[in-house]
Amino acid sequence: MNPPKGPIGLVSATAAGRRARDRLAAAWPGETRVYDTTGDGAGGGAGPGSVRDAVARAFAECDRLVCFLATGATVRLVAPLLGDKASDPGVVCVDEAQRYAVALLGGHAGGANELAHAVAEALPGCRPVVTTATDAVGVPGLDTLGMPVEGAVAAVSRAILDGGPVRLVRHVASPLPAMPPNVTEATDNGTERDEDGHVLLVSDRAVVPDDRTAVLRPPVLSVGVGASRGAPADEVTDLVERSLADAGLSPRCVAELATVEAKAEEPGIVEAARRLGVPVRTYPADALAAVPVPHPSDAPLAAVGTPSVAEAAALLACGEEAELVVPKRKSEPGGPGARAAMATCAVARRRPRGRLALVGLGPGARDLLTPRAREELRRASVVVGLDQYVDQVRDLLRPGTRVLESGLGAEEERARTAVAEARAGRAVALIGSGDAGVYAMASPALAEASADIDVVGVPGVTAALAAAALLGAPLGHDHVSISLSDLHTPWEVIERRVRSAAEADLVVTFYNPRSRGRDWQLPKALSLLAEHRAPHTPVGVVRNASRPGERVTVTTLGELDPDVVDMMTVVTVGNTATRVVAGRMVTPRGYRWQEGS
Repeated sequence: MNPPKGPIGLVSATAAGRRARDRLAAAWPGETRVYDTTGDGAGGGAGPGSVRDAVARAFAECDRLVCFLATGATVRLVAPLLGDKASDPGVVCVDEAQRYAVALLGGHAGGANELAHAVAEALPGCRPVVTTATDAVGVPGLDTLGMPVEGAVAAVSRAILDGGPVRLVRHVASPLPAMPPNVTEATDNGTERDEDGHVLLVSDRAVVPDDRTAVLRPPVLSVGVGASRGAPADEVTDLVERSLADAGLSPRCVAELATVEAKAEEPGIVEAARRLGVPVRTYPADALAAVPVPHPSDAPLAAVGTPSVAEAAALLACGEEAELVVPKRKSEPGGPGARAAMATCAVARRRPRGRLALVGLGPGARDLLTPRAREELRRASVVVGLDQYVDQVRDLLRPGTRVLESGLGAEEERARTAVAEARAGRAVALIGSGDAGVYAMASPALAEASADIDVVGVPGVTAALAAAALLGAPLGHDHVSISLSDLHTPWEVIERRVRSAAEADLVVTFYNPRSRGRDWQLPKALSLLAEHRAPHTPVGVVRNASRPGERVTVTTLGELDPDVVDMMTVVTVGNTATRVVAGRMVTPRGYRWQEGS
């Protein structure tokens, strides 16, 4: 796991703590600030160089803080510094022996939970300790979903945890992680609830939540802004806020202010964006000019080279199939003898986009499943996959995750299902063994997917790499992987590829080498390689790499018995330079073995 973004302050008081501190600093170059101390302990004075002074400075200057101190000492040191949940940094406490990384303060808002896991991964033998209720039971915290949340957040979170009735209402489709079964999705847009129930609302509307409703604010709105030179920030800000209010939209759902490149440094626009807490996004005039808009004008065409700034920028920022929810309107300076309006704005809404993660689970061993793959499995509300692969990770899924599993031979159906679920606005993980892009589900899924969903690829350790690690270093030079299954590829094509690999002297890894119904392809492929390689060429045979029943055999091209090979086996044939050294296959990085090597 990567360390969270933002400066991380490191404070220690002992030699052991300083060694661990320095290890973190080396692991996260540029991410940390070391606060040196005199080592007088947590109870020392408050002068420069004391632990108390170091903690105070780090607390004020850093987004997160790791204290190599006892929890009690850390509590006493940070207690006088506490402000509020929104502004306090996350604090992680690591004990003297580096056995535990305790998320002490700011688990979600301050990033301490994530930091505790990152610290534990960086320090050998260390374990994260996270006591936040939602994390402990695998329920997503409402303040960890990557969007603002307001209203009765604590009450709704408690209801979700306690198993009480919670009604999920979506005014805007947004891919959320799985919710437990007591959170039931409404089939309409109403916010009605049972008398004792709660509501979790996903909305860009300017609704005021009651004491049993929490509102998630997805960033689905873009405000396009045009402004004359010198337009006051108050005028721009007032126009944006009034436009949103008149349309019944929440400013917390605004993702950016969008404008033409010529206005990138316009002070009024820059300051309005700062007040709204959003970035300024700019586009070239010719890109804006190509956007069809309902209200083009000659004035911006003459000034900046496009007939529309506000409407075109808002639509362009929201991408394909954007909806213009507030057409262009002008500011109202007001007052007797008021000057002409100096600002225009328009508001567009993004089309709801689902999310499809193509997740490679690796060869089977749990410790070869990447942290990123784990995170995507936890993020998904729908998991699609082969039944035996789902069984490998079922315990990692959040409660309430909808699992769509099927048997062998249904690859295209799984791909279509995963894409359809993502198009419905859901967060989907399509899983496969090894790497999703290597003889797995990424290809059929991407053949189905269009630009209307977000797609994320999550790499995994392939069977070829897992087998190579067990064999030694057979892939030390150029190599190729070839599937011997002719279910999707004509044998004539496979044979041509094997001949080419043999002639090019490439190390070859055979996937899908032999099954009950396909028992002649492997002997044929080996005979093609034998036309260019000696019988003593090393061959590695690995069955169930990293799984129970793992078996590793190093033999030769002349002695390999194809009958020991099945679909759970990977066969790696060396090139003319591959040798067996101390029982391990090694292909040198150069083209010839050096004398005495």
